[in-house]
Amino acid sequence: MSNIPETGRTRRVTIRLVVLQILVLSLLATLGGRLWYLQIRNAKEYTAKATGNHIREVVEPAVRGEILDASGRVLAGNETRLVVSVSRTSLLQQKDGGKAVLGRLAGVLGILAKDVQEKVRLCDAKTQQPCWNGSPYQPIPVTKEATTQQAMQIMERREDFPGVTAQPTAVRRYTGAEGANLAQVLGYLSPVTDDEVSRTADKKGLDRYLPADQIGRAGLESVYDRDLRGTAGITQLEVDNLGRVIGTAGTVAPQTGDNLVTSIDARVQKVVEENLVQAMNDARNTFDKVTNRNYEADSGAAVVMDVHTGRIVAMASAPTYDPNLWVGGISGKDYQALTSKDSNFPLLNRAIQGQSAPGSTFKVISTTAAVQAGYSLDGHYDCPKSLTIGGREFKNFESENFGAISLEKALEVSCDTVFYGLAYDQWMKDGGIKPKKDPGDWFFKTAHQFGLGAKTGIDLPAEVTGRVPDRQWKQSFYDNNKDAWCAQAQKGGNSFSDQIARENCVDGYQMRAGDAVNFAIGQGDTLVTPVQMARIYSALANGGTFYRPTIAKAVISPGGDLVREIAPHEDAKFPGDEKLLSYINQATAGVITSGTAAWKFGGAGWPQNKIELHAKTGTAEVEGKQTTSWLTTYSKDYAVVMTISQGGTGSGGSGDAVRRIYQALYGVVDDKGTIDPSKALLPTPQAQLPKFNPDGTAIIKPAAYRADAAPAAPALPYSPLAADSALEPTRGPGRGRA
Repeated sequence: MSNIPETGRTRRVTIRLVVLQILVLSLLATLGGRLWYLQIRNAKEYTAKATGNHIREVVEPAVRGEILDASGRVLAGNETRLVVSVSRTSLLQQKDGGKAVLGRLAGVLGILAKDVQEKVRLCDAKTQQPCWNGSPYQPIPVTKEATTQQAMQIMERREDFPGVTAQPTAVRRYTGAEGANLAQVLGYLSPVTDDEVSRTADKKGLDRYLPADQIGRAGLESVYDRDLRGTAGITQLEVDNLGRVIGTAGTVAPQTGDNLVTSIDARVQKVVEENLVQAMNDARNTFDKVTNRNYEADSGAAVVMDVHTGRIVAMASAPTYDPNLWVGGISGKDYQALTSKDSNFPLLNRAIQGQSAPGSTFKVISTTAAVQAGYSLDGHYDCPKSLTIGGREFKNFESENFGAISLEKALEVSCDTVFYGLAYDQWMKDGGIKPKKDPGDWFFKTAHQFGLGAKTGIDLPAEVTGRVPDRQWKQSFYDNNKDAWCAQAQKGGNSFSDQIARENCVDGYQMRAGDAVNFAIGQGDTLVTPVQMARIYSALANGGTFYRPTIAKAVISPGGDLVREIAPHEDAKFPGDEKLLSYINQATAGVITSGTAAWKFGGAGWPQNKIELHAKTGTAEVEGKQTTSWLTTYSKDYAVVMTISQGGTGSGGSGDAVRRIYQALYGVVDDKGTIDPSKALLPTPQAQLPKFNPDGTAIIKPAAYRADAAPAAPALPYSPLAADSALEPTRGPGRGRA
């Protein structure tokens, strides 16, 4: 008999068929489950995604808010222009990539085809400006200054200009109100990049960047971008599978950005800018006896600060530029002019980014440090013509010997050797070359208490810290540079740089006596910024409060309502008592009447008995360059600080300019000290916010006097009894090694 079943199947075959059936049923169950998941459980999600594939967004940019000065004058506003834009998507659909279209467009606009092609190419690591750094899907503006006739030619010949549009658009305009430039303070705009759009695609409101957005890249435009930018409008269009519009899914109207009221006074700003430029021009016509050539005066900065609040009334930086160059996309020629070495980098705001040794303006800090270290205000200190420290001679200006003098007199006549002696004595008490476990370091500690070596916190981007070269900095600097110093030392050169390298290779981390004494007169490795010094001298004026410098005062809605006020912020207090503060104020007033600034103020008839000014001059040495001019001053209302790189002495380089700024502020009209209140631009700081009309425009009161009539009385020869006050001392070599 046969063992084969009637079905003709063996047991093995039957088992295989059962397994196969189970697998088929499992696959069918999995497929059914997946279909249920997609079509039932997550139906809404995928329906929305499918619908989204048929939605296209058209973005309508919001009108950007205005930046106003303290009285409501528009510093950065908007104006309607005819903008010609090109769609890269349409160009790439052309057989020649759009070259013919761009050529015809260049002919209509009257510009070179090459310039148009450069504007519509995309920026990348290998492509420099001009180029488009925004989204490649957003129309790219070629010009924002098209004429009506040019726009009509383009729109009437659409078949010749596929992807090209010409329409009126609100564009940014930096007004130059009252003749003020303010380029570095205001900043500029540029389009968002495709990467920025992608990174914020899942966000909402102001946190989301849209392809049409222009955002602040510098200055106030950057810091307050969220307030100023507004919210773009979005129209969602329904399209079919061929991309044709079949309806509108929804529309969100654009919302105009808020306005920003600043503490800047445009009239004062103009005066400061003009006098900074005039001071630099005067320096370039002045012979430097040390280098046997005229001063180069290659850059400078000036700050006017309200001493009661820390608010900035004016801030100038030179060289400067026209911020409107960025509007509509900057040209290659202009970008090169702004960034080349020959331009001396006008994009830098030297009021917050320019660092240099402060010279003798630092001595108010050294005086405070000496008192904190235990030296008496009532004492007298030797001011010999020179001191020998560690085998090196440290000289006073022209080897002058004033004998034993008070700290007040030392500030007035800027006696270096008094401060050399105090710093050296303190260095020895701290252990000298072998410091104690916990040295006092009063000079360095006091500098930090005055806010040096740190950002002030001003509401501008990219502020730098300056430098306090204390023991911690010395060690860090040594760790980072030891290998380079030792490599240079091994070459066996005999230059001054080679000698320093050999010393530093062995023990560059040590705080030497030369480091300590140079620091006491604001030399050596010490670096400060103009805004830091304005803050310090404002604290001397207001009774000892260090305010955080600010430019913005309030955010105002487009309708003129207050959104938020930006109140003054106290950061710290003067590290001495009222007696010391009064002492320094008396000494700095003496600088004006009989000290190193007297020939620029008393000699020009400044009415010191009516408007008391205080000052400290500084002439800082820089390795391989001419001296830096510093003049730090204050009245009961304002601190005015000016510095000019390679500009000569403190009073010689900046004295006339600073005096003219005060003359404009207070209405001093001649060299006899006559005061005409009707010609004072701002005799007291403006505290109140401007008033606004119902349509949101500011109500600006007519000015009784404008900045173009600011007096410029010449400085007359001045010979007080103290002959030493005639000139600000010129420093000896700035890097003492002992």
